[in-house]
Amino acid sequence: MPLYRDHAIVLRTHKLGEADRIVTMLTRDHGKVRAVAKGVRRTTSRIGSRMEPFMLVDVQLYEGRNLDIVSQVEMREPYARRIAEDYALFTAATAMVETTDTIVAQEKEPARENYRLLHGALGTLSRKEHDAGLVLDSFLLRALAIAGYAPSFDVCATCGAKGPHRAFAVSGGGATCENCRAPGSAAPAPETFSLLAALLTGDWATSDASDARHRREAAGLVAAYVQFHLERQVRSLGHVDRGGSEGP
Repeated sequence: MPLYRDHAIVLRTHKLGEADRIVTMLTRDHGKVRAVAKGVRRTTSRIGSRMEPFMLVDVQLYEGRNLDIVSQVEMREPYARRIAEDYALFTAATAMVETTDTIVAQEKEPARENYRLLHGALGTLSRKEHDAGLVLDSFLLRALAIAGYAPSFDVCATCGAKGPHRAFAVSGGGATCENCRAPGSAAPAPETFSLLAALLTGDWATSDASDARHRREAAGLVAAYVQFHLERQVRSLGHVDRGGSEGP
């Protein structure tokens, strides 16, 4: 069986038999990979703690017919250990890996932008550099942009007219002018539009200075936008702890 090695972020795991797990990973060079990690549920396993969601590892695998086989694992960043200590971080990270697993649908297809985005977001969470809710919403907007669903916040998503605009259409791609405004469009505060644009572009000075009510409004719009364009519910979003999103 061909042998290969890669950096990987563990997305999720499932029990297999009495002692094994099926591990779904996003790798740097081989895209999404599903592999069997044998014996990792035994207390004597030396790699079991390394093959947990959010961990960044250097993994060696054998290619299999249906599932690859994990043969060696070395820790690179113990993100899971730091994130698991804080419920807000944990719920945000869970939503990130679920979204990534959904967006990167094809296995063994390169997804380097998704890998870099998730790597950076988990690292930011683990170091507590910004509010967890803001990091999550920034991640979600950027993940959608990589997938081809980047929302517009400064020009009309329908006709291209320059803003600022007052309406936001989840199904229409973002901000819309009065002429293009569809029934049922949201009407976010101007500050919420500014926050959403900042989250998409990585303007953390603006994001960190945002008010709690605008963070809540932005979070609701991001969640609706993500689930509409992915055409499925991201279940972990319903459990995200927004308690830390109080703003200045």
